Amino acid sequence: MAQSPAKTDIDHLALLGGPPAFAQPVCVGRPNLGDPRQFFGRMQDVLQRRWLTNHGELTQEFERRIADQVETRHVVAVCNATVGLQIALRAAGVTGSVIVPAFTFVATAHAASWMGLRPILCDVAPGTYHLDPDRVAAAIAPDTTAILAVHTWGEPCHVDELSRLARRHGLRLLFDAAHAFGCSYRGRPIGGNGLAEVFSFHATKFLNSFEGGAIATDDDELAERARQMRDFGFNEADEVVDIGTNGKLCEAAAAMGLTNLECFEEFVAVNQSNYHAYRAGLRDIAGLTLMEYCDQEARNYQYVVLDVDARRFGLDRDQLWRLLASENVHARRYFYPGVHRAQPYVAQADPSQFPNTERLCGSTLTLPTGTGVDAAQIEAICRLLRFIGEQAAAIGERLAEAAAVLAPH
Repeated sequence: MAQSPAKTDIDHLALLGGPPAFAQPVCVGRPNLGDPRQFFGRMQDVLQRRWLTNHGELTQEFERRIADQVETRHVVAVCNATVGLQIALRAAGVTGSVIVPAFTFVATAHAASWMGLRPILCDVAPGTYHLDPDRVAAAIAPDTTAILAVHTWGEPCHVDELSRLARRHGLRLLFDAAHAFGCSYRGRPIGGNGLAEVFSFHATKFLNSFEGGAIATDDDELAERARQMRDFGFNEADEVVDIGTNGKLCEAAAAMGLTNLECFEEFVAVNQSNYHAYRAGLRDIAGLTLMEYCDQEARNYQYVVLDVDARRFGLDRDQLWRLLASENVHARRYFYPGVHRAQPYVAQADPSQFPNTERLCGSTLTLPTGTGVDAAQIEAICRLLRFIGEQAAAIGERLAEAAAVLAPH
């Protein structure tokens, strides 16, 4: 991908009139893709069988392969993770209210709302991206029947503490593991914790099936109910035994998932290499800190998460985000502005009750990575970030001047 020469003056910045650093966008979430020949070969077989959906051969194989990978008795493939969460909550018998983090993708709370449940938003623990067990305990209401925790960016949440809390209060415990396929906790693959864990195989995730998701569980009854519910409530005898939906994974999605699963180790290696390249390239830049992965556990390294300390860096996260976007580096303000500031939850949420979520929503950026980003691009992004940091004071002054000119008088 063509790049402009390195920036040596703030007038070279695209936001201040210069050419962008990249001729084409470098984005967060470019899909990891396996061998297209394998995919098209599978699709040829699908078309010859004329079995395009409804639990076809590839969907069944995909479920078996995922179950082997995550070491659970059951995997129920679904059309996407949001539907997977909805089905898992209903199959687990959750009623009343469910505790969810405020720092998560809004689909976590939406899934509960769609099931007629009341999401109780809870702050994350200081210094982490995960539900604070102490705050969860304080948030339990008389009608609370479940905790829906999130393994944010593939880093496991406080599984042990939440498990003890759930047992003590008689609550069901489920996990949104959308980011966590291929990751582990205490040496065991994510997938077997709580009553169920739900993976996402969306195009932006570590492993994609175009669109898709899966419910992983060791609970036989929950798995049986989930299989019925994803198929309109039908059981194997073709009788409607429950309220269901159309949550099935089609064969084209399964073909993509299987093809990409064959490249699992390659994807991890590329992501890990990219992560360490960012770590080296951003070392000692005041005010910029990368999220650290636990190298003693399995990780998919799908997210390069940057925390911006505005006081030390000299610019705030949003200023940096706009500067990068103008250079065709499309970083992402993940989870911004927080579920507690999104509709319809904002009416019941007091931002002062979520100080850690507020800080993270105002300071974090995810940077481009994955197999669609190469080493030269990462080096150029790091060089750009270093230049912006070195010139932050002057850049801030220019941005303030521009804002003053545009302000209404």
